[in-house]
Amino acid sequence: MSRGVHRFAVLVACATFFLIIAGANVTSHDAGLATSDWPLSNGQFFPKMVGNLFWEHGHRLVATSVGLLTIVLAILLQLRERRAWIRRLGWIALAGVIAQGLLGGLTVKLNLPLAVSAAHATLAQLFFLTTVSIAVFTSRSWVAPGLSINDEPGAVSMRALCVVALAAILAQLVLGATLRHSATWDQPLPTPLLLAHIGGAVVVTLILGVTVMTSLLRYREEKYLVRPALLAGVLLAVQLFLGLAAYITRAASPNDPQPLNPMIFVTVSHVACGALVFATTIVLTLRLFRVLRVERQTYVLAPA
Repeated sequence: MSRGVHRFAVLVACATFFLIIAGANVTSHDAGLATSDWPLSNGQFFPKMVGNLFWEHGHRLVATSVGLLTIVLAILLQLRERRAWIRRLGWIALAGVIAQGLLGGLTVKLNLPLAVSAAHATLAQLFFLTTVSIAVFTSRSWVAPGLSINDEPGAVSMRALCVVALAAILAQLVLGATLRHSATWDQPLPTPLLLAHIGGAVVVTLILGVTVMTSLLRYREEKYLVRPALLAGVLLAVQLFLGLAAYITRAASPNDPQPLNPMIFVTVSHVACGALVFATTIVLTLRLFRVLRVERQTYVLAPA
């Protein structure tokens, strides 16, 4: 395990988070078709960054940077990492960023179809999951956690809770991406999708809330687990507030001549915070899987 590789993996994860923010800005500014060609913009690699072209082409430049960083990370893992499964994960990350770039190009070439746009946003979160996981797997605390906890037999499985929470968050992110791409700022949001997203928020709040509270109560002396659990809980509360604010600003926007900064800021913050909730839950889940030991109950048959 190389500290340099871990630090670079953290850099790639942070760059991916910034890329998600850049993509959210493209959607919020309604800039997805600021240029009709791809991979160039108006036939140029460096066009004049004016108007919505700043957001669309800027997003492409950030995506290119993340792609290059991912190539370097994959190579570093092949050269410096002894664990074969992590080396394979590096190639998976590289395949993911390539697929993400191609989907991004398709959204432009096909004039922003909802299915492709939502798939592009969803794959962004899955790629983020991969980069965060690599950062966790290459950390010193993963290689030598210095901690081993026996899970309480008969109690609710923390591993299962975390996996269900992750699945619920991912489903909610997919719903949110589909909702965002289903209508521009001057159109009403589709009611069925909006209600599904609100319902998803309730489900995520319940499941992640139970996961966080159980983690804090059951492992309150273990900072290795308490920190990501507490952070996930705080971010969840912030996300609920941002979701309400995003709806209020979005509902008032159809009469605006263009997307206004308050709506853009709140909506992009909502997307970013959702990604952070996902990331912290990933960290909590992986750490729990690393240190928890499940005690198997044994039964002794009494003589007849």
